[in-house]
Order: sequence, then C-alpha cells, then structure tokens
Amino acid sequence: MWSAGFQAYMLMVETQTVMGLRIMGFAGYWPLPRDESSRMFLEKGPAWTAAAMAAGMGTLSGQPPDKIAKAAIRPLRSKTRSNAKRLSSTRRRKR
Repeated sequence: MWSAGFQAYMLMVETQTVMGLRIMGFAGYWPLPRDESSRMFLEKGPAWTAAAMAAGMGTLSGQPPDKIAKAAIRPLRSKTRSNAKRLSSTRRRKR
C-alpha cells in the first residue's frame, strides 16, 4: 500500500505543478504553447478512460486493491509527468 500511496502523492504533486504553470501562463506570467488551452481539455478523456479500464481489468482479474490503485494511477501519472516536464521546460526554450 505504501507504493500505491506514494504514486497517489506524486500524482497530486504533478497535478498541482501543471495547474500552477497553466494558471501562470494564462495570466501572462509564464510562456505556454499556443494549443495549451485545447490540449488541457482533450487529454483528460483518454487518460481517465485508460485509468478506468486499468482499474476494471485489475478488479476483474482479482488483483489486490493496492495493485488496482497503482494500475489506475499509472496512465494519469504518465500524463501529469509529461505535462509537468513539458510546461516547466517552456521557460528555458523561450529565452
């Protein structure tokens, strides 16, 4: 369960990072790619669908709760991790 809890914690940290960078970008304090406003909406459906499918498959195959949680978090973290990395490197690219 510790590993699943840590993955949930990292998901939270990455999510807050992405939200903060996007808010600063929309306010004009941080450079954002032009397509960021549409990207932030379009990425959610596929990520949540993948998370739900992973949790469902884990449940149907009889996995323990911690493995189901980690499977559900994995596709979400993949997206938040890549977004945090992409958005935080925007400042360096623009200079």
